[in-house]
Amino acid sequence: MIRVAILISGSGSNMLRLVEDMTGDHPARPVLVASNEPAAGGLAKAAALGIATLAVDHRDFPRDRPGFEAALLRPLLDTRPDIICLAGFMRILTPGFVDRFAGRMLNIHPSLLPKYPGLDTHARAIAAGDTEAGATVHLVTSELDSGPILGQARVPVLKDDTPQSLAARVLTQEHRLYPAVLRRFSAGDKTPVMLGSEGLVRGS
Repeated sequence: MIRVAILISGSGSNMLRLVEDMTGDHPARPVLVASNEPAAGGLAKAAALGIATLAVDHRDFPRDRPGFEAALLRPLLDTRPDIICLAGFMRILTPGFVDRFAGRMLNIHPSLLPKYPGLDTHARAIAAGDTEAGATVHLVTSELDSGPILGQARVPVLKDDTPQSLAARVLTQEHRLYPAVLRRFSAGDKTPVMLGSEGLVRGS
């Protein structure tokens, strides 16, 4: 069995979709949901599903990112994860942490990378006049939002879109993309998963 730990900071909607998919013939199972926010709604959802949870408050480590990561790493390693999935985890990780899980840490980002790494992706896509936006699942490297792409989902940008309306439409596709990528990746296949605006898998 492939062991998956999921890191979140909020409600955990992508985490839930990953967990819901890791059943039956899926090669992986969730072993931990961890957060830097003790009040993150996703922790209660994971616990209700019988998944071990962990909270390490980053505010307990002011200006000490290595200290925060050390406190997170010890119990994380105790679960012996094969894959780490960042699912709305809103902390930038140091190269030392990332390198420990090189080639087996995944992240989902709400843009069609390499466009718009970082924050405010939907507003930036609208301001640029893009006709398409979307989400990307990629391997995490020490350079922000720049690792090899494992999957993308596309949605049209509509004339009357706001950042909020576009974000909601992208999130719907995120919930389909991330589980599809993890299922494939867990089976040892790094071929990118591509979801089109019409919602059908392309090139797979």
